[in-house]
Amino acid sequence: MATKAIELDNTEVDCGKQPICGCIGFCRGEAFGTGVRTGEQYVAGIRDDGRHVVHNGEIISDVTTHSAFEGAVKSVASLYDNAADPENRELMTYMSPTTGDPVNRHWAMPRSKEELVARRKALTKTSELTLGLMGRSPDHVAGFFAGYAMAPEVLARGGQQYADNAIKFYEFCRDNDIYVAYTIVPPQIDRTKPAHQQEPPDLYAGIVDERDDGVIIRGAQMLGTGAALSDFVQLSTIHPMRQGDENYAISVAVPCNAPGVKIFSRRSYASAASSVFDYPLATRFDETDSLFVYDDVFVPWERVFVYKNVDVARAQWFEAPAHIMGNSQAQIRYMTKLRFLVGLAKKITDMNGTGSLPPVIGELGKLATYATMYEGLVYAQEAECWTNDNGYVLPSMPHIYANMNLQSEINPKLLDIVRELSGGGLIQLPSSVEDLRNPEIRDQVTKYVKSPGVPGEDRIKLLKLAWDMVGSEFAGRHEQYEKFYAGAPFIVKTHAHRTYNWDKATSLVDYALSGYDINGRK
Repeated sequence: MATKAIELDNTEVDCGKQPICGCIGFCRGEAFGTGVRTGEQYVAGIRDDGRHVVHNGEIISDVTTHSAFEGAVKSVASLYDNAADPENRELMTYMSPTTGDPVNRHWAMPRSKEELVARRKALTKTSELTLGLMGRSPDHVAGFFAGYAMAPEVLARGGQQYADNAIKFYEFCRDNDIYVAYTIVPPQIDRTKPAHQQEPPDLYAGIVDERDDGVIIRGAQMLGTGAALSDFVQLSTIHPMRQGDENYAISVAVPCNAPGVKIFSRRSYASAASSVFDYPLATRFDETDSLFVYDDVFVPWERVFVYKNVDVARAQWFEAPAHIMGNSQAQIRYMTKLRFLVGLAKKITDMNGTGSLPPVIGELGKLATYATMYEGLVYAQEAECWTNDNGYVLPSMPHIYANMNLQSEINPKLLDIVRELSGGGLIQLPSSVEDLRNPEIRDQVTKYVKSPGVPGEDRIKLLKLAWDMVGSEFAGRHEQYEKFYAGAPFIVKTHAHRTYNWDKATSLVDYALSGYDINGRK
């Protein structure tokens, strides 16, 4: 039976639910209404929608019911439910300027410091529901597209139609609460050669053909974190390109179930987990990372935002405020993750009875110091906010990039502190929850695995939570993710160098030098 598909101009046309319709390329059906959608509507929108996800030798079309993805889907659904809850309307939504309906605040384009603060409060609530462990939740790429819409003149340098496309797509996503992920890093094949010199030339995702109604994309792009769970994926590249790379210098939006899209997921830690009790984080928050293969995927012109333009492909990130809006979300998310990590350390030391020991107090104080430093830089982004030429209020860039560098440096240190405070208790744990479900074994285990005032089951529960945070395979992936999510450390440092006010700093040196000479003080 035919359903309704919504076009970019919000008109409706009849089309079959699957495959992807040729208008907007996203079937709305009963899963979509105007404004904030519920978790049930999100799940319905991606349920058995024909996407091609490869995991453990199996092709999966329904990620909502498969053990590898089901837990993460439920977690994303909870984010939508939180925003849709009428009690959270003021915190989590604002009114769409085009429809007048409440829309998710992560799409906001702040016009004042107060609106910037309101966005941070909403993003904080979202991150708390995942403990800061889902780095590519729906609010992440939303920030990037809001950034494009706040400075469309950057995309217009490649042609006004591409800027118009980006604004229309942003409005479509905002007004229908769409989950967009991205693939913006080429595969690690031969980083000594530019895209057009790879062999064969269609290894990196790029345009291989053009039609009157759109373009054909072929090749691969990696690190589609959360993309197996999303509605759309943005295909672009954040890596610098050179002349000759024009076919790869693009930015487009593709439905995740579009014909020709093949999603190769890494191994899901959720699917390998023995139980939620044993792996409480991996089973709920493993958003997975995927290699996206675009096998002659058609993209209509309406979803092309950068077209064969090396300069604009780079400028879209850093001359439009896309990079700072997306990374402000990432840092609000990590701020929550830090609080969780610090709280975990405190709960463990209290349970072990070591929290009053001076060496332990010192380590807890170190954790608190790092967490406060990081949080302070998030608030400094608001205190030092600025207004762009189009009247939008943006977080301070120097503080964004300072925090980005701080994050990659402190994260492994903080994990090590938690490991040291936890000691051998992290590894001397029952093999699985089944030991506790068997009454005979449970009594033997809990007799020796307990703390004063803390029953054995509660101790085991807390330490298994800590292990999934600092020691499991899920934890190892997170440590690697936080180190590289923003790019190689030397690249992140260049952003800090690029945005720091060097003139203000060196002027103090000039002032100091001007106050004396070989004859003494002037």
